[in-house]
Amino acid sequence: LKGLGIAKYAYDWREKHLSSMAEELRLAKRNGIEVNAIWLWIDGNSDTIHGLSSSNKKVFSIIEEVGYKGQLWVGINDNFLENLSDAEALKKGAEMIAFLSKKANALDCKVALYNHGGWFGEPQNQIKIIEVLPNEELGIVYNFHHAHEQIEVFPELATMMLPYLWNVNLNGLRKEGPKILTIGEGDYEKEMIALLLEKGYKGNFGILGHVEDADVE
Repeated sequence: LKGLGIAKYAYDWREKHLSSMAEELRLAKRNGIEVNAIWLWIDGNSDTIHGLSSSNKKVFSIIEEVGYKGQLWVGINDNFLENLSDAEALKKGAEMIAFLSKKANALDCKVALYNHGGWFGEPQNQIKIIEVLPNEELGIVYNFHHAHEQIEVFPELATMMLPYLWNVNLNGLRKEGPKILTIGEGDYEKEMIALLLEKGYKGNFGILGHVEDADVE
């Protein structure tokens, strides 16, 4: 990260990484690198309202152990909200986000809603959740690599999201895909970035190291 001149990153993880998570967070702090967010994934097979999976419990335990203070980027698997009407999904989604927000706030962290597809990944639904939880300080993280179906309506979405938008993760965008594309090789990302800046977006821009067949560096 130092060699690349990157001084800030978000921490994504899988269960195999949790054994070294505390060490990495401490190492980043000692080296003046800010971990501005930690990924949190809610799965209907292992997480319930007020009852998190062992992995998610471990994340909160590590956050408390090392004194981490930052954002939690929360995505919710569609299986957590399956077979629910919009009203029921909104109620259940809001209950889970309220629970996570209170748990995060107790550790001086804040929750942002992360678009990762499905019902919860629609910005309109995320905004509805935020609006029914006015006492929670919630934000939105918008990812271009999950935005292929929203290209046409992005100007409207950008206006709606702007008051809550904390971070935008960039990606090349073509309607036909692929999902992961280098910035500058798509047809739409330049105008979408320009639109955000024109509307007054002041948050962070991120780039996902979203490759499995090469060294991210």
